[in-house]
Parts: sequence; structure tokens; C-alpha cells
Amino acid sequence: MVMAGKIFQLREKMALDRIAEKLRGFRKEESFEQGSTRLKLVTEIQKLMLRAHMLQGIFVQDNVINIYQRGELIPTIITTEAPFIFSEHKDRILLLILERKLQANRIANQLGEILFITAGRIVEARIPQEVLKHFHEENPESTKLIWFDNVDIPNINKLSLCGPSLADTALYTDYCSHGDIWYMVIKSKKYGTITGLTRNGIVAIFGKVDERDFISYVVDEIFPLVS
Repeated sequence: MVMAGKIFQLREKMALDRIAEKLRGFRKEESFEQGSTRLKLVTEIQKLMLRAHMLQGIFVQDNVINIYQRGELIPTIITTEAPFIFSEHKDRILLLILERKLQANRIANQLGEILFITAGRIVEARIPQEVLKHFHEENPESTKLIWFDNVDIPNINKLSLCGPSLADTALYTDYCSHGDIWYMVIKSKKYGTITGLTRNGIVAIFGKVDERDFISYVVDEIFPLVS
């Protein structure tokens, strides 16, 4: 079982109460037609709640899939619900969307259009390679796996290392000289969770975890790593 999310950031700061004002009550309806089928698709923000340093809500959206029934494709509505939070961190506003990469990207763009009219104002968060390297070397016993990209060895695109003593091996030092840390699997000392983390803010917790604990973990331990 895996719970995943992705971190974004606003390119320009906006107060949380102002974000709440723009998102509260948002609802958009679109018509869909295919043959004799006519559907109404709804996108809306639900359960918006503002508290100290955090704005939480659910992004709800209808999409259409075609289901094969007795020789024909029948368009059918499916509804996805993606929890999200905007959070003040240092001098920035970070956004966490509890969805997998592609869906999270789409939702971030749509939230950006609601808040700023145009896309491109909500962008991927970045965790610098140097921060990931330091994070690992400060907690080597907690690192289970490291993937490297931007490898300068001809015909090698990625390198990986796994094991309990990564920081103590000559290979770790050698791989760091040839590439950048792209992905890590780490164990949280505080939460005890096993987590996959990428440089562009994708977070995946492996094992059973509820939404509240996922959010708490990301806010406490991952947000501070974002540049």
C-alpha cells in the first residue's frame, strides 16, 4: 500500500486568507457530449478549512471514461477527490497535493488558474541535491536506497546503491562524484515510516498511513528540505 503526494510552491507569495477567499465556493460545470450521451462534469473545491499557517481542502473533479458494455463504449463519469494543503513555510507558500505525479501536476495547474488566472504561477518544489546529500549523510542508518541521475559515465543514465551503510562505502563517494541524488528511500526516526522522495518534491510513503499522518510527516520533515 502506497500513499503519494507532490509538493509545489507559489512563485509569488499570497496570504492564506486571500487564497481561501479565492478558492471558497469555487465550482465549474462543463458539458460533455458523445453520440446520444450528454453529461455534466463538475469541478469544485470542498471542505475548505483555514487554520494557523495552513489551508486545507479537497479538489473534486469529474472525468469521463469509456466502459465497454455489450459491444459498445459507454461514456461514464468518474469522480476523483484529491486532498490538498497550502502551508506557510519560512517566507513562501508551499502546496501539497495528495495524488500521484501526473494528476497532481494537472491539479496544481488548475489551482494556479483559479488563483492567478493563468498557469505557471504554481511550480514544482525543488529539493537541492546538496540538501539530499546532507540529509543522507546526517542520517546514514535511515537511508535504504539512493538513485543518482545526471551521470557523467558514457552510456550510463542512472546509478543506484542500497544497504544499511551507504555513507561508509567507497562506492557512495564515487557515485556522488559521477551524478546527483535524484531519489532516496528513507526511514523517518520520528514517524517510523518508509518514504520515497525525489528532488522535484514527489513523496510516497510505503505501508499503511492515514491522510493526517502523511500531511504531518511532509510538513514536519520534508517541507524544511525545499529550497
